[in-house]
Amino acid sequence: MIRRCQLALLLLVLFAAGPAPAQKKPQKNTQPEPVFEPFKAEKSVEVGMYYLKKKNYDAAIERFQDALRFKPGFARPHLLLGRAYEKKRDFEESILHYTAYLEILPNAEDANKVRKKIAGLEKKVERERNRRSRPNRGG
Repeated sequence: MIRRCQLALLLLVLFAAGPAPAQKKPQKNTQPEPVFEPFKAEKSVEVGMYYLKKKNYDAAIERFQDALRFKPGFARPHLLLGRAYEKKRDFEESILHYTAYLEILPNAEDANKVRKKIAGLEKKVERERNRRSRPNRGG
């Protein structure tokens, strides 16, 4: 009888503890879930602007991406991401973010300026593609 009680107690403790940490399924998506926190989004933009002015483009990009995670659909971080990627000479990524900005605010005060910037960047991308696709003329 005592053995049955001990066994029952042991089983109860084991089941109450839950699965061992090694048995948990690994998460496929390592990206953090979007969370609506407008104050944090604004602060992330402020910090990103600081990094952009200091020419630390990677840090600026991280902060602007944080802002989008905290406030999805926030137009300003897309504009600033376009600017940061342009400074890094990643013109394709820059075009994507400038375009996202215009999708959110198609009638923004600076929309025509941004459209002209996109057109100029598209020409640069095309020139780079042409340059890469030409065979090297060397001796």
